[in-house]
Amino acid sequence: MIPASYLGVEQMDRADIPFLTVAELGELIRSGEVSPVEATEAYLERVNALNGDIRAYLTVTDDLARQAARDAEAEIAGGQYRGPLHGIPVAVKDQIYTEGIRTTGGSPVFDEFVPEYDATVIARLKEAGAVLLGKLNMTEFATTGLSHQFDPPRNPWARDRSSGGSSSGSGAATAAFMCAASLGEDTGGSVRFPAAWCGLAGLRPTWSLISRFGVMPGVRSMDTVGPLGRTVEDCAILLQAIAGHDPQDRMTHQGPVPDYRSSLTGDVSGLRIGILREVFYHSSVDGEMGKSIFDAGNALSRLGADVNEVSVPMASHAGPINGGIRVEAPTTYRSLLLDRPHDIAHDNRIGYMVNAILPSTYYYKAVQLRTLLRAQILQTLEDVDLLLLPTVGVPAQPLTPDPQITGPENVNRTPYLLTTVPSLANLPSLVVPCGFSEDGLPLSLQIAGRPFDEATVLRAGHAYEQATEWHTRRPPV
Repeated sequence: MIPASYLGVEQMDRADIPFLTVAELGELIRSGEVSPVEATEAYLERVNALNGDIRAYLTVTDDLARQAARDAEAEIAGGQYRGPLHGIPVAVKDQIYTEGIRTTGGSPVFDEFVPEYDATVIARLKEAGAVLLGKLNMTEFATTGLSHQFDPPRNPWARDRSSGGSSSGSGAATAAFMCAASLGEDTGGSVRFPAAWCGLAGLRPTWSLISRFGVMPGVRSMDTVGPLGRTVEDCAILLQAIAGHDPQDRMTHQGPVPDYRSSLTGDVSGLRIGILREVFYHSSVDGEMGKSIFDAGNALSRLGADVNEVSVPMASHAGPINGGIRVEAPTTYRSLLLDRPHDIAHDNRIGYMVNAILPSTYYYKAVQLRTLLRAQILQTLEDVDLLLLPTVGVPAQPLTPDPQITGPENVNRTPYLLTTVPSLANLPSLVVPCGFSEDGLPLSLQIAGRPFDEATVLRAGHAYEQATEWHTRRPPV
């Protein structure tokens, strides 16, 4: 029999449910104070009310979500509780295959593509009992930071501002309380960028920690799925569910998956943290952002960490190295580029055409330089436990029509994006809010660590987050 408390939320208005964290809602569902059906209906009501404005979802799976919620409710009532994601409404980037659900990759080219199977990360979310609300907006093929083929999402903090990319819908939906948490995909910063501009926690895990089976590729040597949440703890909960070896992706790491949530002790005493000088003093880091990073370093120091500046000379060259590596993208979409180039949006079409004709020596040189950069980073991480750096040099920028690439001066449309170093070195990297601009827009810091040491990265980010109040603020939606 379903407990009486499942018949309705007795001490909480249903409209308040979406403002709970995953951890908070999970505990209420576990105890029977809130039902998965009630939580799912609360989120669907919010999605249906706000999506016409925020544009975060490309597909809303109302009926499937309701059935999953009913199944979760029956399982929990029957004593088959699966864990902290059981009955939690989540959403995923439209780059991730979902059986029987349209998956566009952010492009009209795939507007009618319906996968016949789930990506491994979707299968694992289902195993954890999560409820899928739908598929989230993104930039085309996830290989551009700002260019959308569908109407771009609006930033919940200011509707005239971008929510970042390429996981733009994941950032907008999570920040607007239109899902409890979400999955994005991060190549050069596509989880961390929207998390930063939307005032969220977002994690790029170590490359190969999470299966990419059933995920549309961008740059395979850097692509990885990652969680976005309103707290670091929520990211840890999602990471726990999706991490680990997958026989269907032979590149996935075969080591054990730690208990990430148990690492969130709040204690950073003795941790050695290095502020990465080359990235911090990048010309695109404005005064407000720079001050917020130093303030965050001081806050971590007061919590007991040993914080100092460190130097990684090759970090200054991360942008050009990344440009050389990204020739992998037009290789993935070669047939489309040859047969239907005008179906590809301007940014990607120009980028793919240029990269497709670059001499192979450019790519091999970029690979060599990437190896040197990674070696310098790993050497530095023998002397410090974590690296601290900005995520992006400026707060969310105005949402304007995509400018046309007309010459070298405007090829790089996101010069302020500072997420490339951890991507090239295949490091775990977490972003958390660290302040607000004078205009009321989120500021963000980035914490990177040793490969497969997500536990320490999450521990430091959680300790900083809990010592500040930035994550408690709500956007005006």
